[in-house]
Amino acid sequence: MTGQHCVYLGMGANLGDRQGNLAQALQYIRARASVEKVSACYETEPVGYLAQPDFINLACSASTDLEPLELLAFLKQIEKRMGRQSTFRNAPRPIDIDILFYDDQVMESPELVIPHPRLHDRGFVLVPLAEIAPDLVHPVFQATAVELLARLDHTGVIGAARELILELGAEIRKGVPAAPLTLTRVGVTNLRRIIRIARASEENLFYAELDLFADLGYEQPEVSVSRFPDVMEEAADEVAQISYPDIETLTERLARLVVARQNAHRAEAHVRAVIPREKVAPVSRRSTQELFNLVGIAVSSPAQTKHVVGVEAEGVTVSPGAQEMVRDGSRSRLIEEGYPPAEADRILNLVPIASHSQRGRSTLMIGAEQPIRAEELVGIAESSMSCETFGRLSRPDELFVVEKAHRQPRSIGDVVRAMLQAAVERYVHLPDTAFVLARQVDLEGIHRHNAVAERYGALGEIRREMLSSQSLARHTTMQEWLEL
Repeated sequence: MTGQHCVYLGMGANLGDRQGNLAQALQYIRARASVEKVSACYETEPVGYLAQPDFINLACSASTDLEPLELLAFLKQIEKRMGRQSTFRNAPRPIDIDILFYDDQVMESPELVIPHPRLHDRGFVLVPLAEIAPDLVHPVFQATAVELLARLDHTGVIGAARELILELGAEIRKGVPAAPLTLTRVGVTNLRRIIRIARASEENLFYAELDLFADLGYEQPEVSVSRFPDVMEEAADEVAQISYPDIETLTERLARLVVARQNAHRAEAHVRAVIPREKVAPVSRRSTQELFNLVGIAVSSPAQTKHVVGVEAEGVTVSPGAQEMVRDGSRSRLIEEGYPPAEADRILNLVPIASHSQRGRSTLMIGAEQPIRAEELVGIAESSMSCETFGRLSRPDELFVVEKAHRQPRSIGDVVRAMLQAAVERYVHLPDTAFVLARQVDLEGIHRHNAVAERYGALGEIRREMLSSQSLARHTTMQEWLEL
């Protein structure tokens, strides 16, 4: 089966805020189904086990692309999420959701029977069902919902006092908004999940933060906007259960889920994960675990997807300007003490020259159809700074790091240019249409500000500028490159 399927659901609750629970369940259902009609709420006495509070029941109709067993699993997940526990049959519960009809199908399996095998005997099901679908025909009994209801004594099914769900049903049925304006983006940010990436044939779990967005046309009903957080929660949960070979595949899956479930023109998924990396100290050879940030971005339309993968790494930068001033001052003092200028220069070339240093944070991002290894990007970013950092250093290691950093002073602009040059040389196989971004932030040590430098553009733009030594008036932005 393909396409959308018409389903009818019966819902009930008798623990906690009963109508509030029903409203919340409807919100969760919207993540995978378009709720079209919602009945009024009806208060009913319990069936089977009588020593429990009365129920509030309703029925709703919806369309979904889920197959019957997929729909059942989805509804059971909602029940579990809302606190329902496995106890005994007809026990009290904060929420109960049953599949009453699925198209005009008749099916029976150990997990699911459609139509619901007991709906024709239950007034608390037939009263709300007959309200929203009086002419719905039972495919087994060949009788409408109204006709089945007429055969029952349903005097104990009473309309609930509160009208919360009635108002919710009216909201669900709303059409297009009054102002015909497209929303550029609707989204949720800072979804926290543990994601699974298979590295070297081994599944690894990483902490990640997810930002998800969709571009919605004004012709889409307001429910597409209001249910977006629930849709995204469900998409994030689904993606977190599966292992992916790389960050590009994971972000593409997220973006495509948003497009499919929101009927969006375009969807955007951002994932920022913390990834461990083994490093060895330069002299002592001590092994230590370093962390870097892995960034993945995917933009999808119904027809295509674009990816960006990037890293954020830390290192040390040494100011070349300050070092030159210290060198000039030291040379003058040596000459004043009687050293010939050539001898003073020879001495200064033998020893590291002091300067102010600071921790730097490099970002390097590549957009391309071809897969990009994050470890390679980390290596480029770290080697572009004056020196990389290490978690554990002995005294000889510290000496090595300080001397290396001061023998390779680099400004923020130097670091950005070094990253771009290394990327051009490493990714010669990438087309000119690929994208690159390099950014350096220095967390200044002697100033009360941070310094930032950045360059981005199509890879062809970077290559042409390097070959011609002539600057371009305009650079392609990442947002422009991601447009589909």
